[in-house]
Amino acid sequence: MVKQSTPFNVTIDGRRLAAVRIDGPKAPPLVFLHEALGSIAQWRDFPAALCATAARPGLVYERFGHGHSGPMAGPRTPAYLHEEAATLVAVLDALQIQRADLVGHSDGGSIALLAAARHPARVGRIATMAAHVLVEDVTLAGIRAAQLTYAGTDMRERLARYHGEGTDALFRAWAETWLSPAFRGWNIEKDIRVLDVPVLALQGEADEYGTLDQLARIKAAVRGPCATWAVPKAAHHPHFQARAEVLDRLAAFFKV
Repeated sequence: MVKQSTPFNVTIDGRRLAAVRIDGPKAPPLVFLHEALGSIAQWRDFPAALCATAARPGLVYERFGHGHSGPMAGPRTPAYLHEEAATLVAVLDALQIQRADLVGHSDGGSIALLAAARHPARVGRIATMAAHVLVEDVTLAGIRAAQLTYAGTDMRERLARYHGEGTDALFRAWAETWLSPAFRGWNIEKDIRVLDVPVLALQGEADEYGTLDQLARIKAAVRGPCATWAVPKAAHHPHFQARAEVLDRLAAFFKV
């Protein structure tokens, strides 16, 4: 059984990122990239379970402003996901990981696609869950609904268990960036046309933040082999809402 190691820190440009290694056989690691409001803890045991099932080591880290990592350096720009893709490669460099496979959820899926497109020698395979390649009306509606939930329920308190004093800043950065007029035209389909590694793109059929057109556009855009899967009875978190099926599909995709 794969065991999760003691958490550690990675220093990128003098700033601290929280991370954890997942022990496993000698092989390129699976690197897990969390969602827009995510953290290591919010993955629950999914990374360890996938690494165990696929017989792979793993790495999970928290982006700046999330969890136990250092704060964001400043306001986000419409290029923030491209910037996070560069940070991912910097993390691989800092840990002397020459090649990795990527598992990205939501924002993390978009980051995985961008990183592989820009640095193909560093990435073997990619699995995305609920990744975005463009802004849809349903995405914006979902974010506006989340703003109301954040203001009117205990959502803030629940997120604060993971993000502490940075919770408000993180939530605003996510919601305000995506809802800004400057972000409305964000689209990475052209960026990923050069992507030539195997991709498995999946999304819940009832995803509240995107339509299945995201899957079709990923498949049409990338150059390499791409399988898509609309996960029945799942929404934005298919790895929780259809855990067994997702674990099996991803493990088969990543087994060496």
